[in-house]
Amino acid sequence: MLCWGNASFGQLGLGGIDEEIVLEPRKSDFFINKKVRDVGCGLRHTVFVLDDGTVYTCGCNDLGQLGHEKSRKKPEQVVALDAQNIVAVSCGEAHTLALNDKGQVYAWGLDSDGQLGLLGSEECIRVPRNIKSLSDIQIVQVACGYYHSLALSKASEVFCWGQNKYGQLGLGIDYKKQTSPQLIKSLLGIPFMQIAAGGAHSFVLTLSGAIFGWGRNKFGQLGLNDENDRYVPNLLKSLRTQKIVYICCGEDHTAALTKEGGVFTFGAGGYGQLGHNSTSHEINPRKVFELMGSIVTQIACGRQHTSAFVPSSGRIYSFGLGGNGQLGTGSTSNRKSPFTVKGNWFPYNGQCPPDIDSEEYFCVKRIFSGGDQSFSHYSNPQNCGPPDDFRCPDPSRQIWTVNEALIQKWLSYPSGRVPVEIANEIDGTFSSSGCLNGSFLAVSNDDHYRTGTRFSGVDMNAARLLFHKLIQPDHPQISQQVNEKTGQIIQYDKFYIHEVQELIDIRNDYINWVQQQAYGMLADIPVTICTYPFVFDAQAKTTLLQTDAVLQMQMAIDQAHRQNVSSLFLPVIESVNPCLILVVRRENIVGDAMEVLRKTKNIDYKKPLKVIFVGEDAVDAGGVRKEFFLLIMRELLDPKYGMFRYYEDSRLIWFSDKTFEDSDLFHLIGVICGLAIYNFTIVDLHFPLALYKKLLKKKPSLDDLKELMPDVGRSMQQLLDYPEDDVEETFCLNFTITVENFGATEVKELVLNGADTAVNKQNRHEFVDAYVDYIFNKSVASLFDAFHAGFHKVCGGKVLQLFQPNELQAMVIGNTNYDWKELEKNTEYKGEYWAEHPTIKIFWEVFHELPLEKKKQFLLFLTGSDRIPILGMKSLKLVIQSTGGGEEYLPVSHTCFNLLDLPKYTEKETLRSKLIQAIDHNEGFSLI
Repeated sequence: MLCWGNASFGQLGLGGIDEEIVLEPRKSDFFINKKVRDVGCGLRHTVFVLDDGTVYTCGCNDLGQLGHEKSRKKPEQVVALDAQNIVAVSCGEAHTLALNDKGQVYAWGLDSDGQLGLLGSEECIRVPRNIKSLSDIQIVQVACGYYHSLALSKASEVFCWGQNKYGQLGLGIDYKKQTSPQLIKSLLGIPFMQIAAGGAHSFVLTLSGAIFGWGRNKFGQLGLNDENDRYVPNLLKSLRTQKIVYICCGEDHTAALTKEGGVFTFGAGGYGQLGHNSTSHEINPRKVFELMGSIVTQIACGRQHTSAFVPSSGRIYSFGLGGNGQLGTGSTSNRKSPFTVKGNWFPYNGQCPPDIDSEEYFCVKRIFSGGDQSFSHYSNPQNCGPPDDFRCPDPSRQIWTVNEALIQKWLSYPSGRVPVEIANEIDGTFSSSGCLNGSFLAVSNDDHYRTGTRFSGVDMNAARLLFHKLIQPDHPQISQQVNEKTGQIIQYDKFYIHEVQELIDIRNDYINWVQQQAYGMLADIPVTICTYPFVFDAQAKTTLLQTDAVLQMQMAIDQAHRQNVSSLFLPVIESVNPCLILVVRRENIVGDAMEVLRKTKNIDYKKPLKVIFVGEDAVDAGGVRKEFFLLIMRELLDPKYGMFRYYEDSRLIWFSDKTFEDSDLFHLIGVICGLAIYNFTIVDLHFPLALYKKLLKKKPSLDDLKELMPDVGRSMQQLLDYPEDDVEETFCLNFTITVENFGATEVKELVLNGADTAVNKQNRHEFVDAYVDYIFNKSVASLFDAFHAGFHKVCGGKVLQLFQPNELQAMVIGNTNYDWKELEKNTEYKGEYWAEHPTIKIFWEVFHELPLEKKKQFLLFLTGSDRIPILGMKSLKLVIQSTGGGEEYLPVSHTCFNLLDLPKYTEKETLRSKLIQAIDHNEGFSLI
């Protein structure tokens, strides 16, 4: 090891020398016959990691920087880490992080700003301690700023802690410091190759050369063309096309290495540390001109100096502050452009002249800088190996990515149970969008360095071949482990493109799509976005449904009008109404509705629905229809019919296979649900998601059983998760199900000879699948078929193919994403009322003080439903108008128009009493 620079605190590890500074590289006797793995440099201390994982420190120990209480002038082992195999270190001004081969992080030194991440109250920690909050996360890289720390996990997550005075944590402006590691959520999903930290600024570098920086920017050290600090990660766009592969930071400057071996620098340049032959600061990255004729493979930054290694000549170049000898040029002069570090440098593979002492020639292995000190790990010409190349990162310090080597490693294990470490690796890789985004990059060319609309940067052929390997029949356990994870990676709503309605005419697109479905691809019809329905959000799909409904209804109305015109000339043709009219009595709502709907032709179901309650004067502008749906569903779901079974634990219902009712009633409920969707009215229907899956021809799963019958679902999961081989003896199950039948129990076989088929480790998945199939399919087949037929009689259009089950559920029953402030904000006022009217102000005070159930009752009272449409509160427009009556009158709702007549109450308690009295009596329509 060669050392030079500031030795005033013993940080060079040269022992008891007299010099305060060492002006040119000097051998350290301590490292003779030792191989150095990593070096971390603080402001006044240094940490060395040897190839065997042991840690040695030297220098100032005033704040516990050394992790021991032994000599400061020469390297001494940190005994507290003796049991650990340390692979990497990083130092701040007076603190250190050490990373072991298991991905665990140890910290010691100054903790004034929480930079150790140990959650303690001590000013400094003199013995290394494990950062417990990171113990469940496999860390691959650590980096220290002066008073803050960064860590990169195998799953491509970036954690930060410590001081945030300049935004160097990337968490925003709200925190002055963080004493425990915090995930930087804004960086999730990005595949990172490296993290780096300067005095008070931070960087991350992606696998495709994109750089994100944040923190202090007083001298332009973030390269963002200004001097403003950044509190969240910002993309350094000017280097996006330069194929950056490595980055390092000084106190207030930054250096970046390109794939071609070029060097860019930016930030503080007052001592020449940027190498541009000037002392100017640079707020934009600028290439170091004097290094352009050489291929640089290593760079390192000290506090205010920079070093670069050129393997073709074997030389180290340095520039910047030289007052403490840190440039190794033999003087204390500053250098504004690259200058050769003194020494008998010898390039790897060069021929050793016969007349020299090879012991006096140095083949550089790796350079290190930090604080005001510099180091070079070297070997002699006769036994030298290739120097490190920072353009080729160490695979052991990289995130998980799916590649040939990793898959071969997984498949190299014998068939059978997947080892825990492999299972964790598979889970980690396929659970991380960052890792998957970093997989299958096109490394055979440079396309992945310019990813964008033209280049995906992904080698699709490699992806296909590697996934083909993963599903080899010889290793079913590997593909099963992958499938368990990949099935949960991304929720469908993450694919929504909310701007899609602004970009295309969605109605016209749907019509084109319907034509394509009917006639196939036509030359004059463009590609339609409806072919890719996963990009449509709730609002877009509602527009599609409205478009389909309008098309279907218009066709029905047009046919009715044509028939009416014909009837003028041909009296034998009966005149028809352009609307579907339901005249019902409240006391016989089910019977009357069934009678009308039974006689209704299929085409008439597509017409707009109008409801008339016998003996009531209200004209149906929507509100009467809403109450009809509410009342008929409440009646049909009444236990007196026994059509559905209620499950206490989940508060959900499912078809009862013990009902005496005929299929007509189930057909009616299906029709009612379809009519509700086509007339954009939400209904109170407490079915599980499985119903909507079945309507869309998707198979219910164990998750659906857990939703309907939580206890049974948990038991099934325990059966599947049981790790031992004695499943048959432990669970004592066979392929049967026990059901209640009017007070008695009955055993049903799930498969042929199910009573004689025991459940064991090999067939337990088949048992769970058969159980789920019985509950959701076999036991209720005829009842659901009737419901399905009724539903599709109304909603048989192509549009349903575009929906996910959750989206269809929200269309039928609405949702409960209540935002009461949004409701107040969107309410309109008529008559003497406005938002600041005294009565309105006390109305909203009373409303917001109501418990949730009363608020839901108010929605029911005013709109006919206690749930909100799929588009949310913003689509629910309420109107409040003043009335001429006195304070003795109750508020009155016009559900047809979501209109509330509110007397001019002056007392808050009077308003509260009258409002609650009104919403407790909310059925019935009459003219006011």
